Amino acid sequence: MNSKALRLTGRLAAGLALGLVLAAVPGAASADPALWRFEWPNTDFSKHAVPLDEIFSGGVPKDGIPPIDDPKFAPIATVERLYKGTEPVITVSIDGKGRAYPLGILMTHEIVNDTLAGRAIAVTYCPLCNSAVVFDRVVDGREFSFGVSGKLRHSDLVMWDRQTESWWQQFSGIGIVGEMTGVALTMLPVRVESFARFRERFPDGDVLLNPRGGPGVNPYADYDSSTRPFLYRGSFPEGIRPLEYVVAVGDEAWSLPLLKERRVIVSGDLTITWEPGQNAAMDRMDISKGRDIGNVVVQRRVGGVLIDAVHDLTFAFAFHAFHLDGTIHK
Repeated sequence: MNSKALRLTGRLAAGLALGLVLAAVPGAASADPALWRFEWPNTDFSKHAVPLDEIFSGGVPKDGIPPIDDPKFAPIATVERLYKGTEPVITVSIDGKGRAYPLGILMTHEIVNDTLAGRAIAVTYCPLCNSAVVFDRVVDGREFSFGVSGKLRHSDLVMWDRQTESWWQQFSGIGIVGEMTGVALTMLPVRVESFARFRERFPDGDVLLNPRGGPGVNPYADYDSSTRPFLYRGSFPEGIRPLEYVVAVGDEAWSLPLLKERRVIVSGDLTITWEPGQNAAMDRMDISKGRDIGNVVVQRRVGGVLIDAVHDLTFAFAFHAFHLDGTIHK
């Protein structure tokens, strides 16, 4: 294990004792479906869309990283003293109602099961992939709630649902093991933006409260400057640093350095813009001191009007892992 990985492992153990360090030990994180059946007696392992040996333990048990199932919120005026304004939040807007989910809180919960404007949603964040995706929790009229399985695939969070105990890939929202194998959750267009930009766009919006108090911290300090991703066993994209940020839309992605240089990228009906003023969540332990990676907005032109589009500001290795034939514009 290199010195960077050792420092990262030390921070994880000292910071939140999540147990992820177990997966850094050779053999400790191997896939073991026979053992899984004891922990997951209600999961149908005969149904799976991916090789089971691509899934391994992240070192924590089912919901060892606790999702937030009864989220509490407060008005901006109540919590803004906790934020300098540049910290990243996932902004969800439904029927004109805006709600912010700070990444500093999601770092140690990863999933929030919520209802906004009458719509059941799952707000998810995988720190190891820097993947922030929001899903509709209703599939064919059936409402699901999600937890953290403790398993990883391609370094990405594997979610589970409480209704069938199927496993779902967070990056794609697709069921990969169990009864719901092959079923796709609907992704919602959201923004990861600074707290200040959320406040400007939704002055009457609500902000998720931290069950532990405060704005949250990044236990993976310096992760996004590592030479290789933690808990990852796949191949890497060529010509780009594995942990470089990319803006992913479907099977196409644009590197953040390219976007920062151009400020605006137009591709077909897609418009991607960048402006400074947002901290990287995966840089410093105190997220408000993280380097500025800016605010990205991705929109499609529909009927002459730009509307927000589904996208993900993720790491290059993660995009490559799930889109082996995808294109990264560098």
